[in-house]
Amino acid sequence: GDRFAEPASRVAVLAYDYTVLAGTQGQNNHRKTDRMIDVAARLRLPVVLFSTGGGGRPGDTDFPSGYDSNTFTVFPQLSGLVPLVGINSGPCFAGNTGLLGCCDVIIAARNSSIGMGGPAMVEGGGLGVYKTEEIGPIDVQSKNGVVDIVVADEAEGVRVAKQYLSYFQGPLEKWSCADQRALRTALPSSRLRGYHPRKVIELMADTDSFLELRKEFGIGITTGFMRIEGRPMGVLANNPNHLGGAIDSDASDKGARFMLLCDAFDIPVVSLVDNPGIMVGPEAEKTALVRHSSRLFLVGSNLSVPFFSIVLRKVYGLGGVAMYGGNAKTPLFTVAWPSGEFGNWGIEASVRLGYRKEMAAIQDEAERKRFYDEKVAEQYRDGTAINTA
Repeated sequence: GDRFAEPASRVAVLAYDYTVLAGTQGQNNHRKTDRMIDVAARLRLPVVLFSTGGGGRPGDTDFPSGYDSNTFTVFPQLSGLVPLVGINSGPCFAGNTGLLGCCDVIIAARNSSIGMGGPAMVEGGGLGVYKTEEIGPIDVQSKNGVVDIVVADEAEGVRVAKQYLSYFQGPLEKWSCADQRALRTALPSSRLRGYHPRKVIELMADTDSFLELRKEFGIGITTGFMRIEGRPMGVLANNPNHLGGAIDSDASDKGARFMLLCDAFDIPVVSLVDNPGIMVGPEAEKTALVRHSSRLFLVGSNLSVPFFSIVLRKVYGLGGVAMYGGNAKTPLFTVAWPSGEFGNWGIEASVRLGYRKEMAAIQDEAERKRFYDEKVAEQYRDGTAINTA
């Protein structure tokens, strides 16, 4: 009866047992893990990793050194070959975290503590004494992008993992969706009113089929999987509630990484555009925005999967270039809501700067405002969705 169970699929499962030496990785453990990874690669099985554990085992008597283990070679080699899903509940440190970080998606329960080193390693390095829950708690790891989906517990994590894997299993024959006429009023009539793209996505998508990834990170872009008439699709959308939808470094990384994931597994991508540009200013540049934002150009223009662009409202400057995958002809189609606005710059700023000399020459303040309002209206008229089409 589970709508995510069709079509059926097999998975390989790697599950550390925290009740045995705190779920640490011994040498024989690595041999066993490597064997399962080899089987998963040969049979092209998705891998689900239950990652709870303390990492490498100090004082391991199986073998004096772990550096001849293949685990950290062969597990990363599965990336792009099969879907990799990490589920975590409780402490996850060091070697366990290394494998978890290689997963395409990390699903973590609220009691998770995830770090590259646990309390013993931190103390051993002379960095202080901390409790387990003080290292990489969920409120930190969800906001910085480490955790893709936060769940209540491990049981919910398994349910969400099933839904996530369903998008890689092909189309479903049975589907339902909301009355699509509701899309007519999904956006506010006033261009100055805000909205969340999640509302639009959930209306467009099949009922309950949208699964959002990295909800608390890079909030300027919303990313996730959905179905349209049963077919799996990836969707990314600008969020005008954050920086007016401008793309910052975190949003760039989030969008680029998501498109790579879709491309690796042949999942079409829908881009919902409402973007005033890439973020600017001295503070934004301190975040290495040049390199981060350019990842959207590099990934978007090299997608091998069908790519569709739907303009909801604003398309200005390089932000539009990024959301288009290079330009408006890169997607298989670029369509627009009637509310679409197009321009090389934000229109008000374009008039203020482009006509600075002309306005400075107008002595009368009322006349100067009339000139400004006329030029703004003129550019809005020229940049409407109908005119641009």
